[in-house]
Amino acid sequence: MEKSDFKALKEQLLSRRRNGFDRLDGAERDTLESYCAGYKAFLDAGKTERLCAAEAIRLAEQAGYRPYVRGMAVKAGDKVYLSNRGKSVLLAHIGEKSLAEGARIAAAHIDSPRLDLKPNPLYEDGELAYFKTHYYGGLRKYQWVTIPLELHGVVALRDGTTVQVNIGADAADPRLVITDLLPHLGAEQNKKTLGEAIPGETLNLLLGSEPIGDREESGRVKLAVMKLLNEKYGITEDDFTSAELEAVPAVKATDIGLDRSMIGAYGHDDRVCAYAALRALLDLDKTPARTAVCVLADKEEIGSDGVTGMQSAAFDTFMEDLCESQGVPLRVCFEKSFCLSADVTAAYDPNFSDVYEKRNAAYLNYGIGLCKYTGARGKSGASDADAETVAYIRNVFDEAGVIWQIAELGKVDAGGGGTVAVYMANRNITTLDAGVPVLSMHAPFETVSKLDCYETYKGMKAVFTAAD
Repeated sequence: MEKSDFKALKEQLLSRRRNGFDRLDGAERDTLESYCAGYKAFLDAGKTERLCAAEAIRLAEQAGYRPYVRGMAVKAGDKVYLSNRGKSVLLAHIGEKSLAEGARIAAAHIDSPRLDLKPNPLYEDGELAYFKTHYYGGLRKYQWVTIPLELHGVVALRDGTTVQVNIGADAADPRLVITDLLPHLGAEQNKKTLGEAIPGETLNLLLGSEPIGDREESGRVKLAVMKLLNEKYGITEDDFTSAELEAVPAVKATDIGLDRSMIGAYGHDDRVCAYAALRALLDLDKTPARTAVCVLADKEEIGSDGVTGMQSAAFDTFMEDLCESQGVPLRVCFEKSFCLSADVTAAYDPNFSDVYEKRNAAYLNYGIGLCKYTGARGKSGASDADAETVAYIRNVFDEAGVIWQIAELGKVDAGGGGTVAVYMANRNITTLDAGVPVLSMHAPFETVSKLDCYETYKGMKAVFTAAD
């Protein structure tokens, strides 16, 4: 075979994975940077699911969305949203076609691994005041010690009012920290595994050390801290029993690398996909053919349970209300709908290459990662998309010029993970996982590629505007 024939045959038949920067239209570079600047601002404003939901609603209202009220008439072109208890958001841009033709859905989650305060968190020991925490989601406990932390959330009072708590986000605020053992006394700790070296019950937030009152009294530092909290927020110790307070890293989103090609931040999982889905919906410049829906769910990191999680009836109720306004049975809408389960995947990390299968790993700068299935080991807990669904998205993305790659989380027996895809598929909605590859996933500071962020946004928009 001639060399030229061999080359032509190779190009025709074999897959060619290429770095996205070799394929990116030069004219898009400014657009990419502008998009990522907006994303970083979104991250800084949304350190918790409540703050993220509030920021999503603010952006939606800026784009002309209005609150949905059950029974209100909706027509093609209308833009509505529903806040589910202030912790998840459902948005819809009503399409030209009837909901009997289905909807185009992007479903992401806005909760991230963190430390929640226990119901009775405040205590004193060794004349130091602390908050006790209970970690939320699949985090590696050793990564959360000796880093500056913020505290956000709400305290619900008996009279029904709520108090917003924000400690550490403002430049002049103090920060909180979890201490660790000094290496000079760490011989026994060093013998333990990473999972055992920092027990969950030692993830206690250091609050203060200055006592008040008579030196003969006990609990003087605890009382001093409670006095400060009472002066600022008007709360008492009993009010912690009806509070949701979350400790998160006190870091802002920032460019990473000398070339500024990456973004480092807390909460990429899964706000990087949530923002892409939201921004893509808000940026639709005309009424879509089919109703476009964005779901920003809560509780994914702990199984999607609860009234604000993807397993709740909140999504079904919202969609059923929209369907009823058009006289369409919900089941008819669902069976004709398509959902992109927008969640992150693991990016190949050369420092830990032994847990990745290189031929099927996601790589930074190779675009949005399509995951036919997630789950663990034998695909347990996965929504395994069929071949036709993957082919459909391949075509949608290629037609829209979206840079994409196919990916698995890691080696078959190395572990695994899940997304909201299975809960959408259980509703008889055709579903495929897709999202941004992440380095250091679930760490207090994660890293993503700007190019992958932008291509994920383009992918979401392509789904919303697909012709069929």
